[in-house]
Amino acid sequence: MSTNLEVLEAEVLQLTPADRSRLFERLIASIDTDSAVQQAWELEADRRESELESGLVAAVPGQQAVARLRARLNQ
Repeated sequence: MSTNLEVLEAEVLQLTPADRSRLFERLIASIDTDSAVQQAWELEADRRESELESGLVAAVPGQQAVARLRARLNQ
Protein backbone atom coordinates (compact mmCIF):
# COMPACT_ATOMS: atom_id res chain seq x y z
CA MET A 1 0.00 0.00 0.00
CA SER A 2 1.35 3.41 -0.88
CA THR A 3 2.10 5.92 1.85
CA ASN A 4 -0.58 8.31 0.57
CA LEU A 5 -3.15 5.54 0.70
CA GLU A 6 -2.10 4.57 4.22
CA VAL A 7 -2.45 8.18 5.39
CA LEU A 8 -5.85 8.49 3.72
CA GLU A 9 -7.03 5.21 5.25
CA ALA A 10 -5.95 6.33 8.73
CA GLU A 11 -7.85 9.60 8.31
CA VAL A 12 -10.97 7.87 7.01
CA LEU A 13 -10.99 5.45 9.94
CA GLN A 14 -11.19 8.43 12.28
CA LEU A 15 -14.50 9.53 10.74
CA THR A 16 -17.78 8.70 12.42
CA PRO A 17 -19.50 5.52 11.23
CA ALA A 18 -22.14 7.61 9.46
CA ASP A 19 -19.52 9.64 7.61
CA ARG A 20 -17.60 6.48 6.66
CA SER A 21 -20.82 4.96 5.34
CA ARG A 22 -21.56 8.07 3.27
CA LEU A 23 -18.01 8.05 1.90
CA PHE A 24 -18.27 4.35 1.11
CA GLU A 25 -21.48 4.89 -0.87
CA ARG A 26 -19.91 7.72 -2.84
CA LEU A 27 -16.80 5.65 -3.61
CA ILE A 28 -18.86 2.71 -4.82
CA ALA A 29 -21.01 5.02 -6.92
CA SER A 30 -17.88 6.46 -8.52
CA ILE A 31 -16.82 2.96 -9.62
CA ASP A 32 -20.19 1.57 -10.65
CA THR A 33 -20.99 3.67 -13.70
CA ASP A 34 -23.05 1.08 -15.61
CA SER A 35 -26.53 2.62 -15.80
CA ALA A 36 -28.15 -0.75 -16.59
CA VAL A 37 -26.72 -2.21 -13.39
CA GLN A 38 -27.80 0.82 -11.40
CA GLN A 39 -31.33 0.60 -12.81
CA ALA A 40 -31.51 -3.12 -12.01
CA TRP A 41 -30.49 -2.46 -8.39
CA GLU A 42 -33.07 0.30 -8.08
CA LEU A 43 -35.80 -2.00 -9.41
CA GLU A 44 -34.71 -4.74 -6.99
CA ALA A 45 -34.74 -2.30 -4.07
CA ASP A 46 -38.23 -1.13 -5.05
CA ARG A 47 -39.44 -4.74 -5.32
CA ARG A 48 -38.07 -5.62 -1.89
CA GLU A 49 -39.55 -2.49 -0.34
CA SER A 50 -42.95 -3.37 -1.82
CA GLU A 51 -42.71 -6.89 -0.39
CA LEU A 52 -41.98 -5.48 3.06
CA GLU A 53 -44.77 -2.90 2.89
CA SER A 54 -47.34 -5.45 1.68
CA GLY A 55 -46.45 -7.93 4.41
CA LEU A 56 -45.39 -10.56 1.89
CA VAL A 57 -42.06 -10.79 3.70
CA ALA A 58 -41.03 -9.80 7.21
CA ALA A 59 -37.92 -7.90 8.17
CA VAL A 60 -35.34 -9.80 10.21
CA PRO A 61 -32.85 -8.12 12.55
CA GLY A 62 -29.35 -8.07 11.08
CA GLN A 63 -27.80 -10.23 13.80
CA GLN A 64 -30.48 -12.87 13.32
CA ALA A 65 -29.98 -12.88 9.54
CA VAL A 66 -26.21 -13.31 9.93
CA ALA A 67 -26.74 -16.14 12.44
CA ARG A 68 -29.05 -17.92 9.99
CA LEU A 69 -26.53 -17.56 7.17
CA ARG A 70 -23.70 -18.87 9.34
CA ALA A 71 -25.83 -21.84 10.37
CA ARG A 72 -26.52 -22.67 6.71
CA LEU A 73 -22.86 -22.39 5.78
CA ASN A 74 -21.84 -24.69 8.62
CA GLN A 75 -24.21 -27.49 7.55
